[in-house]
Amino acid sequence: MIKREELATEILLREHIRKAIGVVIKRRKNHLNEEKELRSIIRQLISESDPAISTAAVHSNTGINALEDLFKNTNLLTVLRQGYKSLTSKKEQRESYLSHILNAVENSLQTEDARDPEVEDIDTGSETIDIAEAAGDIKIGVGDVPEDNPAFIDVEKKVPSEEEEVETFSISGQDKTGRNRAFTDYKNVEKNILTTYDNLDDPVDRNMFKDYLLTNLKLYFERFEEELQTDLPEPEINMPEATGEPAAAVDLDTEEMLEWLVLSAIKK
Repeated sequence: MIKREELATEILLREHIRKAIGVVIKRRKNHLNEEKELRSIIRQLISESDPAISTAAVHSNTGINALEDLFKNTNLLTVLRQGYKSLTSKKEQRESYLSHILNAVENSLQTEDARDPEVEDIDTGSETIDIAEAAGDIKIGVGDVPEDNPAFIDVEKKVPSEEEEVETFSISGQDKTGRNRAFTDYKNVEKNILTTYDNLDDPVDRNMFKDYLLTNLKLYFERFEEELQTDLPEPEINMPEATGEPAAAVDLDTEEMLEWLVLSAIKK
């Protein structure tokens, strides 16, 4: 049979434990609130002084001016922010999204660079080719493929299916959910990127635009990740109910806390 003194001591000990748990949980909540407030201040400072585009270079090169205009006056950053921050199940999804977007941008710009607006002249000496005469010299044989002839202008090229486009867009080994969202989003922003890029004729401007675009996109994705960590809901912390049952196991982190509880209960 439990003595009255022992019962009173146990009740006091449980009460002290409940109070200690409340203190620990309150401190944790305060810490989370302070961290959230600090992140908010950091985001505000970043907005006021945007490090993504160097202020020293923004007015010194036409390509960077064009890039700034692309960021400010198109939906590029809005689409990428929404797409990236929608992938909250796994970090791998966001990493895949980032990789596919950067890879797609680089491939698109390289494709534009490969387009030669000037038709290469055929060396025929001093003579001028007579088109009708040249056409009469063409002999069509069984098994010949028209596409192999450099003079053939193919206006009936097969349009790739969406599955083929996705396959070309894909990076091996990357998460497919992130890839699929990146594929959809990039189709919405690619035209704006290429239009801005094609307006630049100077090779130096084009190279600056390309380099700063890729660098800035990486920086913006870092910002999106920081924003996402701030926007995610705080973990729920349930206060233990004041019952006669032992309180739920809570990690108090230090043996000194337990020792203090026991000593406090004995002194009472």
